[in-house]
Amino acid sequence: MKSTNQKKLGFAIVGLGKFATEQIMPNFKDCQQARLTALVSGSPAKAKKLAAEYGIAEQNIYSYENFDSIKDNPDVDVVYIILPNGLHAEYTVRAAQAGKHVLCEKPMATTVADCEKMIAACKKAGRQLMIAYRAQYEPFNLNAIARIRKGELGKVRAITADHGRPVKPAEEKADVWRVDKKLAGGGSLMDIGIYSLNACRYLLGEEPVEVTALESSDKSDPRFKEVEDNIHFTLRFPSGVLATCTSSYSYESVKRGRVFGDKAWLDLDPLSDYYEHTLKVGSSKGETEPKIQEGNQFAAELDHMAECARTNTTPRTPGEEGLRDVRLILAIYEAARTGKAVTV
Repeated sequence: MKSTNQKKLGFAIVGLGKFATEQIMPNFKDCQQARLTALVSGSPAKAKKLAAEYGIAEQNIYSYENFDSIKDNPDVDVVYIILPNGLHAEYTVRAAQAGKHVLCEKPMATTVADCEKMIAACKKAGRQLMIAYRAQYEPFNLNAIARIRKGELGKVRAITADHGRPVKPAEEKADVWRVDKKLAGGGSLMDIGIYSLNACRYLLGEEPVEVTALESSDKSDPRFKEVEDNIHFTLRFPSGVLATCTSSYSYESVKRGRVFGDKAWLDLDPLSDYYEHTLKVGSSKGETEPKIQEGNQFAAELDHMAECARTNTTPRTPGEEGLRDVRLILAIYEAARTGKAVTV
């Protein structure tokens, strides 16, 4: 078993929050090319406990202060950044300067300048940069893309996509930073609306040319003093397709997308769940639910990053993909603020 593990590339996880500990770390067990070898945390006790749980050597535990010394650790090939959005740029640059490949959570950063800085740092270091758009490694989404490309829906005319969940900073520690503008960069759009935005782009295989948007946030609610709650936005694509999307921090959990063609429609509901997905195709002749094997999108994503690092090839979701979404998110905010369409 040891010799098999040695062939896998080593990953350091930066940030041991709920998503890292409950979703990412447990799924290394299903990876063929990636293994967990180091932890970076501001909580020594938590890191030590998790290291013992996952068989990570104590010398492979880092703080944010001594993080740069990771450059001397041959057990670490890739650094996976799972920190609040506002810290992504700093740790991507530091990881690249330490000679490590970088996998970074979405959104890539909170400004275009930071995204560009991240891309430049990794290029200068000769290291790969990948943004963790897990849905693009998930079997139901990949099946939907293939059906649309094959023309099963006919000519695509419209898309709808909705993502919402209640944010509860008073109850959930993991939500505290999400309502802090400096750390989050924005509210529901940055956090979960990005799934709708990114899905429209990869399902259609086109880039929007214009956005419009409306925001509705109750500023008397302490959760929304700095960040937005509800945003409805529309994307216009060169082919004439219009995508209508919503994101919210105040309604019950939803993560769905529907693509309308002139021959049929396709539903992904949920579109971006962790473990359970459904896909339906319908027309005037009725509905079908194709049999698709549920897969481990986390392991697939980690293995893809490892393969790209090993072979020095550009990932399916590189830094440039993350930059495109951040540009669009900022354009949506501008459209909501001004009440005017924004050309992108």
